[in-house]
Amino acid sequence: MRILFLTRSFNGLAQRLYLELTALGHEVAVEFDIADTVTIEAVALHRPALVVAPFLTRAIPEAVWRHTVCLVVHPGIVGDRGPSALDWAVAAGATTWGVTVLQAEAQMDAGPVWASQTFPMREASKSSLYRHEVTEAAARAVLQAVQRFAADACPPPQPEAAATGGRWRPLMTQAERAIDWQRDDTDTVLRKVRAADGAPGVRDELFGRPCQLFDARAVARPPGTAYTPGQLVGRRHEALLRATHDGLVAIGHLRRADPADSFKLPATLAFPAEAAVLPAWPASMADGSDPDIRYESAGDGVGALHFDFYNGAVSTVQCQRLCGALRQVLLQPPRVLLLFGGSDFWCNGIHLNVIEAAASPADESWRNINAIDDLTQTLIEATGCLVIAAMQASAGAGGVFMALAADAVWARPGVVLNPHYKNMGNLYGSEYWTYLLPRRPGPPIAAEVMGRRLPLSASQARALGLLDEVFGDSAPAFRAEALARAAALAASADLPARLHAKQQRRLQDEAVKPLAAYREEELARMRRNFYGFDPSYHIARSNFVRRVALSWTPRHLATHRRP
Repeated sequence: MRILFLTRSFNGLAQRLYLELTALGHEVAVEFDIADTVTIEAVALHRPALVVAPFLTRAIPEAVWRHTVCLVVHPGIVGDRGPSALDWAVAAGATTWGVTVLQAEAQMDAGPVWASQTFPMREASKSSLYRHEVTEAAARAVLQAVQRFAADACPPPQPEAAATGGRWRPLMTQAERAIDWQRDDTDTVLRKVRAADGAPGVRDELFGRPCQLFDARAVARPPGTAYTPGQLVGRRHEALLRATHDGLVAIGHLRRADPADSFKLPATLAFPAEAAVLPAWPASMADGSDPDIRYESAGDGVGALHFDFYNGAVSTVQCQRLCGALRQVLLQPPRVLLLFGGSDFWCNGIHLNVIEAAASPADESWRNINAIDDLTQTLIEATGCLVIAAMQASAGAGGVFMALAADAVWARPGVVLNPHYKNMGNLYGSEYWTYLLPRRPGPPIAAEVMGRRLPLSASQARALGLLDEVFGDSAPAFRAEALARAAALAASADLPARLHAKQQRRLQDEAVKPLAAYREEELARMRRNFYGFDPSYHIARSNFVRRVALSWTPRHLATHRRP
């Protein structure tokens, strides 16, 4: 069928649904929800049999839904209505939640239900739940709804809202999100911040300045210490530590309200002078106190390195920390090293928000790209063990090519890859992609991968040779099977021969063309992006971190608008 996606942005959920439907042969075009007149024009141009709305913040115009069936993806159970569905579920500690695909009508979220799915809730942030449970449930529900529509079926009978617990819930206000630092315990503070993670954050004050809080984690209070509730007691890496009446909370990210054009930043970077006078708390991978980088010895010659950075972005300092941790592991390497990345993202490359906040974004871009190149080079030169990039979550830009530095790349089926740089102001890219991409098996793919601006599903990436194996029904199942496969590799009789062949190939590749030459060529192009006369990268980055809405849909998505 011809399907039109009407969406606020081409976010992770929209990308996953786009890939699922196009894989089934549907002709999907995308239009950003900019204005009613634009939406009406897009429907006239594409002439869809069906409109699917993965992510909307306002109503579809009547001129569209009155004449074309429009299916809206609502992150709530049957009968749930309102703009803060997932926020209320997290704040209330719901144990079960769901996704509903309903038909747009005059009343918001009240049309016929074409499909629905439920799932158990984790103790996690709203954004993490949205990226995993909501996205997986939405994929199942949308495919079911589209299949019913294609078969000329009607919406199936659904249980009454009273039976499901669904009801109208208004927009959650900042007054309802507010933290009472004198009374709220740690669990309550965490739930409030998690219910607002991603957007809009929890309005609060730090150092007497208004801000929105994001990215909260519990921290163990040292024995024998006593703090005043609400007191800022220290800093750990980029996070500020604040006391509750029964514990400590690390606030990882925030957005200050006093600058007119503020954006989300690591907490210590948002208040650099104030944070500097707070005591630094130790955080080490060795004793397990580092919240971002963790190493586990899985036995049988297998090690697993986890690096879980907020939203998958790695700043210069974070790249240096991760590179140091990797080099520490490689001093006495396991026979097989699994790189699990993070739970929400494997890695998304350089940290655009930190770059934007720098006194010289061009200089910080240069430092950041060199730091991630150092990290990638360390992986390429890790010839003493078999390295596996085990992608339990999606990846983008430089994170994809960093994964290709491993000897093999595994992923679970729901992973989405965005192995391109062009959407960020026509960046050329580094991370040794000009060396790593051509050596992958399969057809010549460098031009196709670097030229396209669309996401890749795990199955598409495997067909192109970017992935070696795809398995696991869920992230926990994927991790368990990855560890089992790694143990089998570590115990295999041919592992010494594989490592010897790996070492020989690295020597031969270096003799043909040194890694330094690849890096020099890539960075020469990146220098033009950062310091050249074309400001495209700087404009795109600034708009991205400030969430400036596009005034038109990019033509690679709006295929109905191509000449």
